[in-house]
Amino acid sequence: MHILLVDDDTELTSLLGEFLRREGFTVEAAHEGNRGLDRALQPGVDLVVLDVMLPGIDGFEILRRLRQKSKVPVLMLTARAEDIDRIVGLELGADDYLAKPFNPRELAARIRAILRRFEPRPAAPGNRIETNGISLDPGAREVFAHGKRVELTTFEFDILEMLMRSAGRVLSRDALMENFYNRKATPFDRSIDMHISHLRKKLEGGDDLIKTIRGIGYQFCRTPEDAVTE
Repeated sequence: MHILLVDDDTELTSLLGEFLRREGFTVEAAHEGNRGLDRALQPGVDLVVLDVMLPGIDGFEILRRLRQKSKVPVLMLTARAEDIDRIVGLELGADDYLAKPFNPRELAARIRAILRRFEPRPAAPGNRIETNGISLDPGAREVFAHGKRVELTTFEFDILEMLMRSAGRVLSRDALMENFYNRKATPFDRSIDMHISHLRKKLEGGDDLIKTIRGIGYQFCRTPEDAVTE
């Protein structure tokens, strides 16, 4: 897998490059925003590790422009104290984030967790799931809401599939985090919450389809009536 590091800290990218190569990745680095965006849009990049603060154009603008043309997975690097950076990054389409300073082993683990979601899967015809006006085909990786096709990211599709397979039951944030990120949820980790928020916006009547169970997790409603029950 080919990793693109976009960070103006040349010493950091050099150290990370050496570590990730030992972990089995191929790595290249870009130290300026426009160069990073140009390379991220070219073929051959499997994942982008993107810093927020960059010369040229910042990481948020790179991510915004990248998402207009590409679904390549992106892991954002943020300042530890800047929770707003993490939220903005997820809103713009980042798949995950990691706060500086960090352990390179955690970076490698998060990269692998993201890339697993993007591995090709064999088609499973006849395995369509239909609940409460939503139709999901795991083989074709297509979703229709009341007959209209809905474009979802890889993470959004996989989260929706997991919720629909457990329709009527509550899935905890910990269960979702462990399945998709191989880590437990923390009070300040918004990754799953933001992906759920995007799902609700994209699905017709999404607020009534995916119910938040305060302090526990999320539930996909089997019927419209489920959305109003406590």
